[in-house]
Amino acid sequence: MLKKLLYQIVDWVAMVHALVIKLNNRFEGTLSDKQLHFLVIGILGMLLVLIIHPVFRHLAKTNHVMIITWTYVFTLILVITFAVEIGQQISHTGDMEFADIVFGIGGFIAMFAVFAIIRSAVLRIPRIIRWWKNAVKDPPVQNLKNEKNATLSRQ
Repeated sequence: MLKKLLYQIVDWVAMVHALVIKLNNRFEGTLSDKQLHFLVIGILGMLLVLIIHPVFRHLAKTNHVMIITWTYVFTLILVITFAVEIGQQISHTGDMEFADIVFGIGGFIAMFAVFAIIRSAVLRIPRIIRWWKNAVKDPPVQNLKNEKNATLSRQ
């Protein structure tokens, strides 16, 4: 699934690149490849800021900072895995394989899932302790007796 998604992203980027080149040529543009990258990536970056900033603000306000952390780290992992593969190709220290990128990202997702399960369990421990203390201190049977006495005294 991840491999398919990455290939779709690569295809989409290639399609947008071809469209920008076509538009540049159609309107007799004299923009170089570097100037086009400057404009397109600059515009894309600002669009992403306008979309992502409100989402992250909402997540921060609603105490979902871990989602922000995961998103940031996932982005870094993407960049690092691509950089490692490109570096292997340039330095001839290994083969540049797309499967390595997919497995690297899969490793992060698997390890984060384990972390999330452990974190969730640890965060629930104080709740369980509070619930247990309340259950022992004021058992449900006692609550029913108290409610009956309160009802009788009101009458």
